[in-house]
Amino acid sequence: MAERASDSEMQVLSALWEDAPQTAAELTGRIGKLNGWTQATVKTLLARLVQKGAVKAEADGRRFLYRPAVDRAEAVGDESQRFVDRLFGGRVSPMIAHLAQREALSDTDIAEIEALLRKLKS
Repeated sequence: MAERASDSEMQVLSALWEDAPQTAAELTGRIGKLNGWTQATVKTLLARLVQKGAVKAEADGRRFLYRPAVDRAEAVGDESQRFVDRLFGGRVSPMIAHLAQREALSDTDIAEIEALLRKLKS
């Protein structure tokens, strides 16, 4: 996804990754009520996502069906890279050091990072 999605937009996109296609009314029932959003708010978020190229809309009679136009893994990868670039100068090791200093890494997290590093080295 070329343009960053807001947190609210990501909630809509996540709901579409879980189950697509959906109408604005279905999305409002699914995530709108949890967030206090009206159907108009959900439609605004969908319009922004369509404009950003993250969601596709197709007419179905008098309503529109919405589906993701980007793969979840691609969007997560893009967002992760933006996060690391913005907060850690594009380097992952300072991020991990920061998490370790804050004791935010569990033993399981550390074991998974070690396994990933071994895999990357081989």
